Amino acid sequence: MQTLDSYATLESYLAVSPEEKSGVFSKLLAQLRTLLSQRCWAQAALMVQQAFTPTSDFTAFQSLYRIYSKLKPHIGLPQRPRLAILGGCTTTQIAQAIELALFSQGGGVEVFETEYGVYRQEILDPGSELYRFQPTIVLLATTWRDLIHRPSVELGREEITALVDAELAGWSALWRTVHDRSGCLVVQNTFDRPAWRQMDNHEMRHPASLWRFVSRVNDALADRAPPYVVLHDVDSLAALAGRRAWGDERFFFHAKMPCAPEFIVDYGFSVASLLAAQLGLSKKCLVLDLDNTCWGGVIGDDGLGGIRLGQGDGEGEAFVAFQQYAKALKQRGILLAVCSKNEEHIAKEVFEKHTEMVLRLDDISCFMANWTDKAANLREIARRLNIGLNSLVMVDDNPAERALVRQLAPEVAVPELPDDPAGYIQAIEAHHYFQTLSLAQEDLQRAEYYRANAQREQALSGSADVGEYLQSLAMVARIGPVTAMSLERTAQLINKSNQFNLTTKRRSAAEVSAIAADPQWLTRTVSLSDRFGDNGLISVLLAKVEGDALVIDTWLMSCRVLKRGVEILLNNNLCRWAIDRGLQRICGEYVATPKNDLVREHYAGLGYVQIYGDVADRTQWEMSLSANWRPQPVFIEEQPFHE
Repeated sequence: MQTLDSYATLESYLAVSPEEKSGVFSKLLAQLRTLLSQRCWAQAALMVQQAFTPTSDFTAFQSLYRIYSKLKPHIGLPQRPRLAILGGCTTTQIAQAIELALFSQGGGVEVFETEYGVYRQEILDPGSELYRFQPTIVLLATTWRDLIHRPSVELGREEITALVDAELAGWSALWRTVHDRSGCLVVQNTFDRPAWRQMDNHEMRHPASLWRFVSRVNDALADRAPPYVVLHDVDSLAALAGRRAWGDERFFFHAKMPCAPEFIVDYGFSVASLLAAQLGLSKKCLVLDLDNTCWGGVIGDDGLGGIRLGQGDGEGEAFVAFQQYAKALKQRGILLAVCSKNEEHIAKEVFEKHTEMVLRLDDISCFMANWTDKAANLREIARRLNIGLNSLVMVDDNPAERALVRQLAPEVAVPELPDDPAGYIQAIEAHHYFQTLSLAQEDLQRAEYYRANAQREQALSGSADVGEYLQSLAMVARIGPVTAMSLERTAQLINKSNQFNLTTKRRSAAEVSAIAADPQWLTRTVSLSDRFGDNGLISVLLAKVEGDALVIDTWLMSCRVLKRGVEILLNNNLCRWAIDRGLQRICGEYVATPKNDLVREHYAGLGYVQIYGDVADRTQWEMSLSANWRPQPVFIEEQPFHE
């Protein structure tokens, strides 16, 4: 918990507009230096995490990074990926912004940078420093200037198509080389279009214009990149910033910077969001205040006809647009919740009866409207949805409520909002809270999964005992290997699951694909459905044959299907597979993290015996596969697996 002085200083800094921040930043910096001199490392770290936002200017970013550098030796950073940044531009500021932005989201990273412009040499030389670094992620920090081919205006459409293919072939060769040698995930920048147009108004029509060529190359990257390549959409960052501002040529000519300095912070947050997704740190739920956040006015005072919402009024239209944005997030799998100081029946009436409401009650996975403090309500929302408190983003127009949550529930992300609701969407978007490395079908159906879960909870309350309840669900499971169809969802679940996760190892889609193709490995996914609906793919297990043992490397499950016997069913499947191959035992490991205490006794509950004790929060477990082994009973029917 921060001291009152540091808390007040931070809130005064966050509360001012971006234009005024530089004037009060000196007080924040002085407070941070005081905390460092007093060795208050945890307080200073939390202050830096909350102070560094996408609206931080370049000077503030550099000052906060210097403070962070002094803090690093004294604070515990979580599991850190090894990020190699290979640039066709200078990358020092990019690397620092990525590191600080990821730290602000609760993560850490170890960074290696190549010299300016030598990324091809580093990738092609098997003895280069790049491979000695052993990266888990490689960022190709390129700009449009790094295109290998450039079109000439006299070329026709077929010749341009051949140039696009040749361009993609060059980058594909680099991806394959670095991936084959290091097994890393590759993050490839899209190419930003320059801040000038060679052909003026014909730039998007002429087949040989540079803008159109860059667009076609970017389309080819999106269409043809393999699973181990993730695109970082720099071209969209440039468009949102304004191409002339982003691509100010002075900064490239004099310092070889990829963009103007004022956009380095946005660049860093954008890349850091991809790393956060890889580490399972992306947010899962948007929590909405209601009065003056989803509509103008106070429903308890103004009534249904008095709130400002809908067409014909600028403010009302802005609230409609914000609700449409929230609805779009829900449609791509982000959970929506309500946390409002209101009478519940009055608040719900707006969702049920107001004709201009975009959001309806069935869009909301958890509805909390009462007079309890919001920090407590947010904890209850996280409990009901069975997700971590750090998975929540709270959107509230009231500065006092934002300040309270930052103080009492610092795990929750709380973006600053402008006074004008027209700026709400941009204020949230700038943080890239809900980033994913892939988008699977399960994501699009997540809200439906949580609606069905609510029905299951209701059924449980009406059952005499747990066995009766589980039997009433009529559960059906399909267990099979990782396939091309399930690869993206499998990798996504590995990188997002924190609570029911025995080792919390993170793996890219490329790593999972390589494991699935290796005959020494066993891969298992579980899909589950019941009378209330389909839960989708909800569990992943990776294990390797070592001598007479099957050694479990990764075992995780979505928390929305806890305590239904899925882990028992999967262990039965595992034992049968091992016995059929003459193996004598199954070995597993539990590695404790701040979030996975839920599965501390997982192996004990399945009948495994602990063979090594708590050394650095690690326990080793073993199950002997004797001739009289019998499967444990479950209330789940296992159906044949079909790809």
